[in-house]
Amino acid sequence: MKRAKFLGAGALVMMMAGGAYAKTDIKVGMQLEPPHLDPTSAAAGAIDSVLYSNVFEGLTRFGADGSINPGLAQSWEISEDGLTYRFKLAEGVTFHDGTTMDAEDVKFSLDRARAEDSANAQKALYAGITAVDVVDPMTVQLTLAEPNGSMLFNLAWGDAVIVAPESIENIKQAPVGTGAFKFTNWVQGDSIMLEKNAAYWGTPAALDKVTFKFISDPTAAFAAVMAEDVDVFTGYPAPENIPQFEADARFQVIVGNTEGETILSTNNKMPPFDNVKVREALAHAIDRQAIIDGAMFGLGTPIGTHFAPHNPDYVDLTANSAYDPELAKKLLAEAGFADGFKTTLKLPPPSYARRGGEIIAAQLRAVGIETEISNLEWAQWLEQVFKGKDFGLTIVSHTEPMDIGIYARPDYYFQYDDAAFQDMNTMLEGEADPAKRSELLGKMQRKISEDFVNGYLFQLTVPTIAKAGVVGLWENAPTQATDLTAVHWK
Repeated sequence: MKRAKFLGAGALVMMMAGGAYAKTDIKVGMQLEPPHLDPTSAAAGAIDSVLYSNVFEGLTRFGADGSINPGLAQSWEISEDGLTYRFKLAEGVTFHDGTTMDAEDVKFSLDRARAEDSANAQKALYAGITAVDVVDPMTVQLTLAEPNGSMLFNLAWGDAVIVAPESIENIKQAPVGTGAFKFTNWVQGDSIMLEKNAAYWGTPAALDKVTFKFISDPTAAFAAVMAEDVDVFTGYPAPENIPQFEADARFQVIVGNTEGETILSTNNKMPPFDNVKVREALAHAIDRQAIIDGAMFGLGTPIGTHFAPHNPDYVDLTANSAYDPELAKKLLAEAGFADGFKTTLKLPPPSYARRGGEIIAAQLRAVGIETEISNLEWAQWLEQVFKGKDFGLTIVSHTEPMDIGIYARPDYYFQYDDAAFQDMNTMLEGEADPAKRSELLGKMQRKISEDFVNGYLFQLTVPTIAKAGVVGLWENAPTQATDLTAVHWK
């Protein structure tokens, strides 16, 4: 009897050790839930956070270091004049429903993205494509109206992932991609579940099951991590807790850069923000460091233009809009608003917006600008602000990589319309010489800073809290994604 008990205990220890070693599921906490699951028809970064690379793939893809790597295209050739891109597709790729992925699907996806009635949030990136031709089932050719040195980069965005006509009708609720994981279930308001794609064409995922758990409240996020109800919390929303996690051997803290320019976005066509002096006053009323300290507990890099500070072409223009409330009052008086004015401040769910909004509202009040704060869910924000342009001010982090080109779109939600900037952007798209591109990017940064298009706040930092045994998470976020394709337990 004693011997049997001893063997049972030993077997239990081995099972426990083996179980820990063989752990193949993971729970990932996130603050924001996607409004739907089609990355090709919405501006919500939360969609890419769940699906980019995991479920959907493009011809090219971003690496963890921001590099552009082969995706569904295993190779490509670019003509000498830069007008023709011929992509050779990877062999043996199937969608999660078992249908074959081929050149016809690429044509369908890119034609849909650039169509006149396209709902693609980055439609402008693909507008220069004049034709998508199927050369053979494994070869597709893009023809451009003019050279675009950013095309491989643009094709790596989540907005350019390859989808199939057979499954497009239900993509918002039941996405079907080609990635290492396939979608299994969405409990709205709670979680999204993925499972390993056993028929994946590339390097298979180490994980068998993934659960994305949506926890919007920072206090609840802290409780979930501490109770180990989640294994990872990406974009952790309460940076004040980070020292506590750093002191706890159960956890690892990963703090990385993002492409997220966090801005006090301003409706340039809505009076009085159509007056550059009012926008300049707004810029000088903002104390960036107070926002970084108060909303982000010191995490974040001040910016003075819409460009990532870690980019080698970044120009530090923070002095152009230095905190100077007396100058702000003077500029308001010169613009005819000596007694100030009232406007709306519509805030999406992220902590940087909700917490930062309270601080900014107080700073603006100090110079005579009263804001009516509205806390919106993402679907409301997309409808009212992004699509409807029904706002005075909002706070949002633009997490798309290298996206200064949005300022060349007069119909973009902040409605900046400047011919000189548009010309510079057109020149940039056609310029391949690195030195000339750097010069143009510097001019573009200065232009929007001097026009005070938006209030430039800080570059968003992404803190991730994970259990000590999780390996393979991205440190930085070259695009908004929680890429789990190489994640495993040690």
